[in-house]
Amino acid sequence: MDLLTLEGWLDNTAFAVLFTTMLLYWCGAAFPQWPVLTAAGRTGMAIANLCITGLLAARWIEGGYFPISNLYESLFFLCWGLTAMHFVAESVSGQRLVGVVTAPVAMGITAFAALCLPPEMQQSAPLVPALKSNWLMMHVSVMMLSYATLMVGSLLAIAFLVVTWGKPVSLKGSSVGTGSFRSRTPEPSLESSTGGGATTVLTQPTLQLSLQRLTLAETLDNLSYRMIGLGFPLLTIGIISGAVWANEAWGAPWSWDPKETWALIVWLVYAAYLHARITRDWQGRKPAILATVGFGVVWVCYLGVNLLGKGLHSYGWFF
Repeated sequence: MDLLTLEGWLDNTAFAVLFTTMLLYWCGAAFPQWPVLTAAGRTGMAIANLCITGLLAARWIEGGYFPISNLYESLFFLCWGLTAMHFVAESVSGQRLVGVVTAPVAMGITAFAALCLPPEMQQSAPLVPALKSNWLMMHVSVMMLSYATLMVGSLLAIAFLVVTWGKPVSLKGSSVGTGSFRSRTPEPSLESSTGGGATTVLTQPTLQLSLQRLTLAETLDNLSYRMIGLGFPLLTIGIISGAVWANEAWGAPWSWDPKETWALIVWLVYAAYLHARITRDWQGRKPAILATVGFGVVWVCYLGVNLLGKGLHSYGWFF
């Protein structure tokens, strides 16, 4: 089996495994009494990560350079980072439902790369002179890892918004000091009067469900903050290394290229999120909404600018 055939087999296998993994995580969330489903989903995520690792290794051997120079390779590297950060999030929190939000995005990335990109964009090609630099691995890999980490954090924030949708829940102080303060509007209990003036209090079964949801919301909120707190320094390092590389290659560290401009916007959005987290009046849903906006901004920066915009970082698919 030659490397080209192996790559085609691995990218399709990664897609199939991630699709199955997504279903396993979703079924595990729907039927929590069957923990084997989420355990199988975790195994599937590990297999997908190994498939992508093998794919990137084969591309590295075939091309002779770190496989992150075109859209196909960067998409799979992004997916590799996403699946890796999925395990970081699961290990930190012990929450097995992280894959409910990360698996669909990872599956969508592999589907787009393997099934939607034109064949000529999937082929390995010699590096252009501007990319023949040691900064290629340093700058692009760190930027991709930062995108993956920020995406995981934002997806957890989106999950937090879904869990608390329509519920009067507020989390305060989870990012300052130790511990957190949580509040919710108490649910009325059902009371029935009996003879002799005694009152029987019947606890509603939905109260326990509400408490479980509140605990899950706290976990998602804290984990989202931690992942974004990890991704933001990576993004900062990636932008700085890109400026150094640009100064070496083009004689100027910053040229307001569309990609550079949107990278700065991403940095500002997540800087605002982290600042909001240490403000007591901006806890709970408000910073989660800001992180959700950041998820969209990351995709515009990574994919939208590259495909639709013109500049030094454009892949030039549509234009």
